[in-house]
Amino acid sequence: MGWFQRFALLGLCVLAGWSWGCASPVGSAATGRISLAEAGDPARRASNRLVVEGLDADAAGARARARSRYQRAVQIDASNPFAQLALARHCLEIGDPTLAISHLDHAELLFDSELELRRSFEAHVVGLRGLAERELDPPNGGDALLEEARRASPQIWGDAWLDAQELR
Repeated sequence: MGWFQRFALLGLCVLAGWSWGCASPVGSAATGRISLAEAGDPARRASNRLVVEGLDADAAGARARARSRYQRAVQIDASNPFAQLALARHCLEIGDPTLAISHLDHAELLFDSELELRRSFEAHVVGLRGLAERELDPPNGGDALLEEARRASPQIWGDAWLDAQELR
């Protein structure tokens, strides 16, 4: 591929990314994706970038790196509900449902101050809480919450799990 074709391809990618970011400045309710083009202060944007880096690390199996990114995201912007949500998902993945519930409680409080974002990510909060309750009460804990998450977002919660790429 020549330099002109590479340049044209890069331009199309940038344009597509910019268009997607403009159409969805705070994330998509259908996919629950975090947009780096989110309107907000520099601290929130930096924190979100770290959350996305953490999700990428989780998807690659680099658990320690993922956790450090999420924790740094919280340090940069303690009011970022995405960081708490990602930490909750991470805690469930490493087998700590009690800590996951703590992060979910914090995320819910933060989402309460940003109602539009809460609506976009409600299925994830409910589903992750259902998974945590299932771990803490194995016979039937969390089943109702997981069913609620499946109804709200069947394409993501159909398999009763939220992997890092689905939250990303």
